[in-house]
Amino acid sequence: MLTHDKIALPEKLTPKEEAAMKAIWLAGEGNIQSFLDVMPPPSPPYTTLASTVKNLEKKHFVRGKLIGKVYLYSAIVSEETYKGDSIRAVVQDFFGQSYTDMLRFLLQNKEITEGDLKEVVATSSL
Repeated sequence: MLTHDKIALPEKLTPKEEAAMKAIWLAGEGNIQSFLDVMPPPSPPYTTLASTVKNLEKKHFVRGKLIGKVYLYSAIVSEETYKGDSIRAVVQDFFGQSYTDMLRFLLQNKEITEGDLKEVVATSSL
């Protein structure tokens, strides 16, 4: 199970929830319409996105606050945190917690090349 600030996170959001989170991360704090405005087409109906955001609020991924008559939402879980937790879960579940085995798999399946790996090492500040 993934954790963030002592809140248990689900290991994987649904595709609709991930699409909503991407819009929230991109827009920053905003209302449902502002999230729809930054979503690639075809965007979901307003009510579908509103329900999805409410579910994300229940899961502690976003927080909402009422300003006048409008709810504004912002991410609690950062994109970096979610990406990192998701990658760690994949490595744990499919590669026995071995990043080396994951990289070997990616190389064998031609998802990355040795040149890609060399470039990452050369441009990474460790």
